[in-house]
Amino acid sequence: MSSKILITDAQMRSSLAVIRSLGKKGLKITAGEETRFATGFFSKYVKERVVYSSPRKNPKGFIKFLKTILSKDEYEMLIPVADATLLQIIKHKEELEKYTTIPYPDYEKFIKAYDKGKVVKLAQKLRIPVPDTHFVQDSEELNTLAREIIYPVILKARFSFGSRGVRIANSRKELFEKYKELSEKFGNLILLQEYIPKGDEIGVYTLFDLTHKPVAVTVQRRIRSYPVSGGPSTLRETIKGELAEKASKIAFTLLRELKWYGIAMVEFRVDPRDNTPKIMEVNPRFWGSLQLSILAGVDFPYLLYKLFTDKKVEPVLDYKEGVQCRWLLPGDILWFLSSPNKLKNLKEFLKFNTNYDILSLEDPGPTFGFILATLRFLFDKDMWEFVIRRL
Repeated sequence: MSSKILITDAQMRSSLAVIRSLGKKGLKITAGEETRFATGFFSKYVKERVVYSSPRKNPKGFIKFLKTILSKDEYEMLIPVADATLLQIIKHKEELEKYTTIPYPDYEKFIKAYDKGKVVKLAQKLRIPVPDTHFVQDSEELNTLAREIIYPVILKARFSFGSRGVRIANSRKELFEKYKELSEKFGNLILLQEYIPKGDEIGVYTLFDLTHKPVAVTVQRRIRSYPVSGGPSTLRETIKGELAEKASKIAFTLLRELKWYGIAMVEFRVDPRDNTPKIMEVNPRFWGSLQLSILAGVDFPYLLYKLFTDKKVEPVLDYKEGVQCRWLLPGDILWFLSSPNKLKNLKEFLKFNTNYDILSLEDPGPTFGFILATLRFLFDKDMWEFVIRRL
C-alpha cells in the first residue's frame, strides 16, 4: 500500500498542522484546496497539490473529482479537515472507501456528535451540565418563547460551522432578527440557550480508539478569540488541574455514550456563578488550535493515522502544561483591530515570544502562501467574508 496521504482544505491552519505532522514522519503529502493560492500548498512537506470544486457550491463536482483522483493513484488515507468538505466526504464514505481509508465514523454516528441539538439532549439525559436550552423549529414556536426567555439569549444553529452559526440577542426585536438571519443560512432548527456570563472557555481535545476508549488528550484554555464576542482562539494555552480533570471526565463520559472513535473536541464555557464547566458543543473533526496540542507533546494527526493503519495506538494521556500558541495571521491581528480598548491591548499584542500556528522558521513557505492567499481573497468577496467569520 502506498504511503501517500491526501489532506483537504490546505488553506486551513489545522490542515497545515496535519501536513507538517505527517510530512515530518516521512509520509508523502498531497494537499487539496479550492484555489491554487492556499497557505498549506507552500509547506516543504507537500509533494503534490490538487485543486478541486467547492464542496459548498458544487458538491457533486467535488465528489466526482475525489473519485477520479483516488481511483487513478493509490492513496493510503484521505483526511478531510473543514466542515463543508468533511460532511460531503462522510456522506459518500462508503463509495470513497473503495479506494482509500477515511479516518472517521460513518455518517449516522458522525451526525450524532455534529448536531448541537442531539448533543444537548444527550447531555441532559446523562445529567451533564449544559446551558438552559429551548429547541425551536419554526417562527410560531419562537413567538411563544420570546415572551418567556430572559435576555440576552444565545441563538445557535444546530448544523453550523463554529461561531458562524451563533448570534446573541439582547431584546425581543433582536431575537426575531437574528432568528431570521440564522434560519435563512442554516435552516429552521435553532437552539435558544441561556447566556453564560463571561468565564473561562476551555476545550478537551481527544482521540478515542476503535473500542471507544480515550487514548490521547489535551486541555486548552482560550486567552484571546476572534470575534471577541466568541469565536476561534487566537491565543491559547494548555492547562492541567482540577478544572481540566473535571472537564475531561465530562467529555469522556459524553463521547463514550456516543460510542465515538477518532478525533473530537468538546468545548466548554465555565459558568462563573458556580465554577461549573458547561458543554457548549462537540466538534468531531480537527480543531483550529491543533498545533498547540502537537507542541504540548500529543501528535494527534500521527496518532490518528496509526490508529487507522495499525488499529491501535499506545495511549498518550499526559501533555506539557503552560504551552502557548498563537494564530497571528490573520486571527490575532483581527482580534486586536476589533478589540474595544486597543491602547490597553497593544502591549499584549506586541508580545511575540511564543509559538505560532502558521509562522515557522523550519517551514517558512506557508507564511508566504498566506500572504498570496490573502491577496487572492481580496478579489473574492465570499471567500474573504468566510475568512473573517462573516459567513
